[in-house]
Amino acid sequence: MLAVSAVFLALSIVVLSQGGTLEGGGPIAKAESGRAFALTQRELPQAGGSNLLIVFSSDDLRAADAPFKAALSSALAPLAADPRIAAVRTPYDGGPRADTFISRDGRAALAIASTRDEYRVARDYYPQLRDEVRSDVLRVEVTGNLAITQDFNVILENDLKRAELISLPLALLLLVLVFGSVVAALLPLGVGILAVMGGLAGVFLLSRATDVSQYALNIVTLIGLGVAIDYSLFVVNRFREELARGGSVEDAIATSMRTAGRAVAFSGLTVAIGLSGMLFYQGTFLATMGVAGAIVVALAVLYGLTFLPALLSILGPRVDRLRIPRLGRRGQGNGLWHALASWVMRRPILVLVPVLALIVVVGSPFLQLRLANGDVTMLPRHAESRVAYDTLLARFPGQDQTQVQVVAYFADGRPLAPDRIAALTDLSRGIAALPDVLRVQSAFDLDPGLLGKSALGAGDYQQLYGAPRDLLPAPLREGLRQSVGEHIVVLTALTNQPAASDGARDLVRDIRALPAPAGGELLVTGQTAFDIDVVKFILDDTPAAVAWIMVATYVVLFLLLGSLVLPLKAVLMNLLSISASFGALVFIFQQGHLAEQLNFTAASIDPTLPVIMFCIVFGLSMDYEVLLLSRMQEEYVRTRDNTRSVAQGLERSGRLITGAAAIMVGVFAAFALADVVIIKAIGLGMALAVAIDATLVRALVVPATMRLLGDLNWWAPPPLARAYRRLGLGEALASGAVVPVPVTEAP
Repeated sequence: MLAVSAVFLALSIVVLSQGGTLEGGGPIAKAESGRAFALTQRELPQAGGSNLLIVFSSDDLRAADAPFKAALSSALAPLAADPRIAAVRTPYDGGPRADTFISRDGRAALAIASTRDEYRVARDYYPQLRDEVRSDVLRVEVTGNLAITQDFNVILENDLKRAELISLPLALLLLVLVFGSVVAALLPLGVGILAVMGGLAGVFLLSRATDVSQYALNIVTLIGLGVAIDYSLFVVNRFREELARGGSVEDAIATSMRTAGRAVAFSGLTVAIGLSGMLFYQGTFLATMGVAGAIVVALAVLYGLTFLPALLSILGPRVDRLRIPRLGRRGQGNGLWHALASWVMRRPILVLVPVLALIVVVGSPFLQLRLANGDVTMLPRHAESRVAYDTLLARFPGQDQTQVQVVAYFADGRPLAPDRIAALTDLSRGIAALPDVLRVQSAFDLDPGLLGKSALGAGDYQQLYGAPRDLLPAPLREGLRQSVGEHIVVLTALTNQPAASDGARDLVRDIRALPAPAGGELLVTGQTAFDIDVVKFILDDTPAAVAWIMVATYVVLFLLLGSLVLPLKAVLMNLLSISASFGALVFIFQQGHLAEQLNFTAASIDPTLPVIMFCIVFGLSMDYEVLLLSRMQEEYVRTRDNTRSVAQGLERSGRLITGAAAIMVGVFAAFALADVVIIKAIGLGMALAVAIDATLVRALVVPATMRLLGDLNWWAPPPLARAYRRLGLGEALASGAVVPVPVTEAP
């Protein structure tokens, strides 16, 4: 087993050394906005947005000053000469709307460089292009898709390194506190590192077959460290318990695998089921995120049930070497957790009511949830692309306007046929008349002065576009090239409503309600349309995903426990933890509480965040439920006394659950220090969920509800109970149990 693990480790290192390409999020292909975006990419030049938006600024010089112009031209000269650049436009070139290239205060100027290659190609050499633009006179800041993607990649990588540097030593320290032994503490950490390396290798292998999100590395590391350390903690702790009882090494391993190993296998299955919920969101990066997470969980279970027992069989009693005095020692008899469980079960209603009320209050902000796709504001304020973006919005005229692209699609081609020109002209006028539309930019909204007229109608455009394109003025030809394809015509509506605002969303809905030109189809795209379509897509698929996770988890827990009641209770307990963490996310990241302390910009919640959180937290919370209930089940099989089983199960596992939760909270909190907001939110949200789950829910709500339910906890209809026994799923526990005795006698 050790040799096989070494081979897997070597293969993981080889794959990691080769790396891979990870993607950012994109539009949903089958949604209206995704279809329109794909059409513009296919039929119009540079539709992918491979542009560098370069902001030059100075505190002393004005953009109209000769030294400013000279410095700007000098800085752009290497870029203009680069064969990978198709064109460079500056405010000094003239042309339409050149005034928008100068800031309102006159001390900054905008230049736009367009690459010859599409986005997927240009992103690989963007760092080289950025290095070409330098100035000793002016400040230079670059934004745009290429720059934003580069910043996300670099900052996510730095976030991952920081989280690893913090979480690994912190986890080791907490493991030493739990075990009181350095050797025992190193074992779960070693399994965690093996699982994470294998998971990261799996991500890069997956990226060669399909698009994988750039967030996947952080999520896989976060999940992998958490579950691998927890699973190993359960096994090592049970192994040490059995050795302390005087068992041989082989017997200790056998008992550990029959009990803790069984719980780990079922726990891994419940986590994988939670992650499989992301597979319902095909067409988004969530699907591959779920696969990547399942890979690392599978490796955590695999190493925990093969590599770890093999290593324990070699170490034997030496697992307790390098013991820290006064740490990791357990007293004899009943302790704190037994006393807590007994106290709770003597007054279950008194405990349940305030605890449930507290969880409801914490979760209540979730009712105010507002969803919108994340953008550049998820980057920290110091990132160059974020700084340049904020500068454009704050200082340049028109840059704070939202663009809504309207695509008229004609499957048979001929978009500028005479009858269609009239319909498209009417469409443009109809869009311009909608509330909050500042103006429409299209081939049917030309400056009448260009043709020496005071106004232009459909007949003028029919006459104009009926002539050969070569006879049209150069600016008009370029405008047609940028907005008219073989099957499409693009009209752009400008509004001063922010992209994620209700006003912008209402405008998109109003445009979509307009009649399409005869023989054509009307499609709307742009950031606001993406938001509407992604939110609808997520909301449409979420009921099926949630139902699958809950039903599949219920079935797995029945196979573990042989009860119909306990799985239902476990699912409801998980929903409590998740609702509280969701409420905290809205309170912090949407409403902006702690924004200054945590260094982020408050904004609407990315629609993928609740999905990721639910799928991961639902599975991870089940870790403790499986461990706790399986230990209670052992006691119940032995004594047939529900109250005693709950108290003894919590006594045996409470300290371990607290230690495991503290380790997981530490790992997740390290990711909460990330600079990218979505990773910060996932880390903080999961840390809160686990903390609430391991304290309020498992320590208080679970024993209280189990006391109220009594022996009903372990009930199943006779046919199902017989089927459970025939499957032999309870034999592992029964084979190691002593003969039940009356509860009034000492066992």
